Amino acid sequence: MTDDPNQTARRPPRERADAARNRRRILEAAARLFAEHGVDGVTMDAVAQAAAVGKGTVFRRFGDKSGLVAALLDERERQLQAAVLSGDPPLGPGAPPEQRVAAFLDAYVSYLADHLELVRLSETAAPGARYRIGAYHFWHRHLALLCAHVPDPDHLAHVLLGALDADLNRALLDRGYDWPRIRAGVGDLAARILGGGP
Repeated sequence: MTDDPNQTARRPPRERADAARNRRRILEAAARLFAEHGVDGVTMDAVAQAAAVGKGTVFRRFGDKSGLVAALLDERERQLQAAVLSGDPPLGPGAPPEQRVAAFLDAYVSYLADHLELVRLSETAAPGARYRIGAYHFWHRHLALLCAHVPDPDHLAHVLLGALDADLNRALLDRGYDWPRIRAGVGDLAARILGGGP
């Protein structure tokens, strides 16, 4: 606890118990409905009804479906970020950069496989939305730091993240690819670039 009044003034307001409860109910209902019907098959009205809250509550809290999706993904992204920052190697610190890059790409493919339609909606909600998402900046910075030994690590990080684009991977699945093939291709890309493969 600090005695500095400026520190106290900067704290975000505490969420009311009923608002926190409603938020949790809305997110749980949305996750269940998205899993059952797909993102495109669920309306904000249906989420409100399943959560037993007013439609206005859902819109005020999340804005639109992409805002709801972003909130759902937030917790899952934070778990992956925590593993990157302080988890066991090779995903976490303590392994050579090339191994950490490979571990991150592999972990992200798993994340994408579990949440593809949600990630896709968040990345395509508006033109260029993918590149404005806070998580994208985090992943990009992580990869750029790990690739610091190459001539242009900033560009390479964008290239590697390009292979994880949700819209691209949806299109690949529609063309008959499966997740093991996608995982292998992403791993091979990283190995060729960073490991000097053929």
